[in-house]
Amino acid sequence: MCTAQTAELKPANRLLAALSPNTHRRLARSLKHVELEFGQVLFEPGDAIGQVYFPNDCLVSLLVAAGNDEPLEVGMVGREGMVGLSVALGRSSSPVLVLVQGAGSAMRMTSARFGRELKHNLPLQRELKRSAYIAMATAMQIAVCNNEHLLEARLARWLLMTRDRLAADAFTCTQGSIARMLGVRRVGVTVAASALSRRKLIGYRRGAMRILDRKGLLAASCSCYAVIRELETA
Repeated sequence: MCTAQTAELKPANRLLAALSPNTHRRLARSLKHVELEFGQVLFEPGDAIGQVYFPNDCLVSLLVAAGNDEPLEVGMVGREGMVGLSVALGRSSSPVLVLVQGAGSAMRMTSARFGRELKHNLPLQRELKRSAYIAMATAMQIAVCNNEHLLEARLARWLLMTRDRLAADAFTCTQGSIARMLGVRRVGVTVAASALSRRKLIGYRRGAMRILDRKGLLAASCSCYAVIRELETA
């Protein structure tokens, strides 16, 4: 069941929260609260984007296929951003596979309503340009990371990015889904996760992941996490 978000509540989504109260009150009438399920596909590549999403506490992965291989994650969107960003850049179709990686809620709006607001709302335009830049730079950094760094460091980076977007130390994820995001075999993730667990950096049991030592995990991560984090907080 979808319900409208009331204007009085401070938005959980940071992009919406950055807007002026007047802008948010105007948009709130068109925003619907929706629950997204793990594994739910929001868009296939080439799909028309009829709705845009502002995650509250869910995690959405952006994946690109490479030939006949499994799609590889090139970005993730949580409470800091928006799903359907290409609409803000004048494109009505999705260039990537958009997959819900962490179940939770989001605020949804029709692309048509969003487009009308975007035309005359300069603050919203600025926020979305910033989000587009971060998404582009993050995708490039992840591409470098996947090609250059060892799996254990890449896994640490991925876990830290997931934590940031969900604002939680504990979350649900399977080793199979992580392997898909990182473009590796599941056994590789098992070995890497076991190594982090032995160092008491993470705890993992039956799909439940918990970060036990963020500072230690940061030290175990490759430099890509710091680069991406600096982009997001600048």
